Amino acid sequence: MRIGLIIYGMLQTVTGGYIYDRKLVEHLRESGDEVFVVSLPWRNYVNHLLYNFSSALIHRISALELHILLEDELNHPSCIVLNQRLRNEKHPSIISIVHHLRMDEDQTACKPLHVFVEQKYLESVDGFIFNSRATESSVARFADGKPSVVAYPGKDRFSSNMTENEIATRSARKGPLGIIFLGNITPRKGLATLIRTLLLLPREEWTLTVIGSLERNKNYSERILDEVRSNHLDKNVIFTGPISDTEAAMHLRKNHVLAVPSFYEGFGLVYIEAMGFGLPVIGTSAGGSKEIIEHNVNGFITAPDDSSTLKEYLRRLNKDRAILQKMSINAVQSYQRFPCWQDTVTKIRNFLCTMNN
Repeated sequence: MRIGLIIYGMLQTVTGGYIYDRKLVEHLRESGDEVFVVSLPWRNYVNHLLYNFSSALIHRISALELHILLEDELNHPSCIVLNQRLRNEKHPSIISIVHHLRMDEDQTACKPLHVFVEQKYLESVDGFIFNSRATESSVARFADGKPSVVAYPGKDRFSSNMTENEIATRSARKGPLGIIFLGNITPRKGLATLIRTLLLLPREEWTLTVIGSLERNKNYSERILDEVRSNHLDKNVIFTGPISDTEAAMHLRKNHVLAVPSFYEGFGLVYIEAMGFGLPVIGTSAGGSKEIIEHNVNGFITAPDDSSTLKEYLRRLNKDRAILQKMSINAVQSYQRFPCWQDTVTKIRNFLCTMNN
């Protein structure tokens, strides 16, 4: 098959959505398909809309003579007119890869406009690839009945191989609770909530390792750094910046719990990856997290921006290391139930074959 993929920025970007897209591209190429990645430069929302009027983009897609056009749903502002234009000629099947809808996380004054544009986009495609049941349900409000497949992200980016003995030793280790936050530093991921929560706990009871880029939202990142500096948390909070998978695995192996209290997660790949290292996970009730986290079993679920409840969960894990150990072992067992990347991308390609017209 000749397959196109439209994304913003670089396919090598280190976020769950880009990892998903990249793994799929790699598999399609290994399977003998020709894959053409069409990368659009990141711009603001208005300029993303202007891509719709780019004759060059429309001619470029048409000239590829594709069987399938994949679009990361993140690109939806730029694809509405393109999709309509393609429908006016012999067009490829247009499949949207939906990690989560913008409208589900949008808290801006422009939300009504964003919802209108996103809804029109969802109506313009032929089918969907969903990363979770929650994402599927969210899209069904606007585009139910179209062909689709739910394919959970793969769990095996890291090699963990944590044994129960290693988990028991780590859980019983004296000292502060080792908390890890893994994700780019953006408002949606809830790092501000986590730091505000940790300020409610004695400083000798915790450490926090933050792994992720500070460049995605520099204004927000600077506010986070100011909060840490103004409260003299420099010895408690470590910012690693972007690091290799090997380095990230080292931090996951030595810490006790992952806390990413996002305001919305379409799925939460990092939750599964952390469970592979025996880390209980704290997430929120917004989005697909509930498909991974079993409350009081392998982690905890809070409401978004609920510092009071989050504080109690962290305190419980720190004070009762037997509970920490039990939940850590449960986390590893939960990890085993999720698919590897090979299973995920094979499932997606089989779906694309059915959509190839």
